[in-house]
Amino acid sequence: MRIRGAGLPWGARVLIVCAAVAAAGCALPAVIRPAGTDWAALVPLAALYALCEWMPRCPLMSHRVPQRIGPLFPVLLTAAFLLPPEAAALAPLGGALCGRVEPHHAAARRVWHAAQLGLAAYAAAHVRERMAGADAAELAAADFPGALFPACATALTFCAVVSVLDGAVLVLAERCSPRAAFRGQPLRNAAPYVVHGLAGLMMAVLWRSPYGPVAALFVLLPMYISAWVFAQYHRERAAHQATIRALVQAVDIKDRYTRGHSERVGRASVLIARELGMDEERTEALRFAGILHDVGKLGVPTRLLRKDGPLTPQERRVIELHPEYGHEMVRGIRFLGDVRCAILHHHERLDGRGYPYGLSGGQIPEFARVVAVADAFDAMTSTRSYRKALPVSRAVAELEDCAGTQFDPRMVAALARALARDGWSPAVTADAGGAEPGGPPEDFPDLVVGLPGTRAETAPWSETAYPSGPAHRAETAGPPA
Repeated sequence: MRIRGAGLPWGARVLIVCAAVAAAGCALPAVIRPAGTDWAALVPLAALYALCEWMPRCPLMSHRVPQRIGPLFPVLLTAAFLLPPEAAALAPLGGALCGRVEPHHAAARRVWHAAQLGLAAYAAAHVRERMAGADAAELAAADFPGALFPACATALTFCAVVSVLDGAVLVLAERCSPRAAFRGQPLRNAAPYVVHGLAGLMMAVLWRSPYGPVAALFVLLPMYISAWVFAQYHRERAAHQATIRALVQAVDIKDRYTRGHSERVGRASVLIARELGMDEERTEALRFAGILHDVGKLGVPTRLLRKDGPLTPQERRVIELHPEYGHEMVRGIRFLGDVRCAILHHHERLDGRGYPYGLSGGQIPEFARVVAVADAFDAMTSTRSYRKALPVSRAVAELEDCAGTQFDPRMVAALARALARDGWSPAVTADAGGAEPGGPPEDFPDLVVGLPGTRAETAPWSETAYPSGPAHRAETAGPPA
């Protein structure tokens, strides 16, 4: 088989061909000896899986179903529970070839998807056959509690094969590092696959029951509902990301002098949050807070943001209104929550000499204290037209010198620990060549205080990494600058 497509690495091509040949070898006995294959179960299961894969592509139904709907994996696991391994390897073929894939290298992706799921179904059915000796429906009818362990082992085998192949294709096709490609995948996917495995076991039992295959379809209804809810959550999250991206891009267009600053402050805020042990929800909110902390600059006259030379006291008072402008701008965006407080108070100081309200100590919200440290650090470690970036060690020392007066010592210590562990790569934020004029930024007149942002890409080769939703290589790192 020849995999076409300019730009596809040779290692990925070899992997796809080898996986396809292996999957074909696993399924070949079912084709050579059709009399020994339970076609009465294989054909409906393969058709049902193909329908689940095709529905998101159907013009009449694509707006009503998630792009990756939940019933896919219970159907394949039902095939692994009911059919011999070689027949189970055939079940994903039609659906994988007609399902939705990214248009780039579409043929190679379809072949890979079919081979990956075929190998996973074969391995899962093989484990079930070794452990149970019969199909799962017969075992469950004779000893239901005793059928749970083989069912879970079958589902986890399916998970393991899919995860290993996902990681391999990410390394070879997407040039992802092995550590990033394989880190946490099997553990992260195990629980969802076990849930899908139990749903598949219920389908298998009903399939062999007097009620027949039609009754088994009812198991898919709650799976579809959960997938629909999950998809709605991701659509809402995507809308949130788009809102934030639009606001940040507007600030970057207006204040080109600190282009990319907001994204890096968001990333630095995440470093501090994780070092402090915050949960993922608060960490994500802090990322938004860092990204949006300067959104109020949209309300500041552009001539002040780009002024060549020091600001007059009156001009400085105008610029110091930007936290209040930002707070008003995002007041109606409900999902931001504590982010609004960070936008309003990120220029407050622990000694009460900050603005806009002169809060001190514990009066300053925690999010604002985190963003203040991240903001100052980015200012110090970014190259500007009037000065070069400070070394990381010098910037950390400056922060530590001001801890307790300007900055919260906990936040400074958390950032210092994160940098010592993860390292740092200074970034240039001004336009190339330092052509953009301007004096010291308004953030810190006598102590001017990034974390270079990286945009995670989706992993389109990893179609099955998350059985309950779309696959992603890594968590997004914020909107583009």
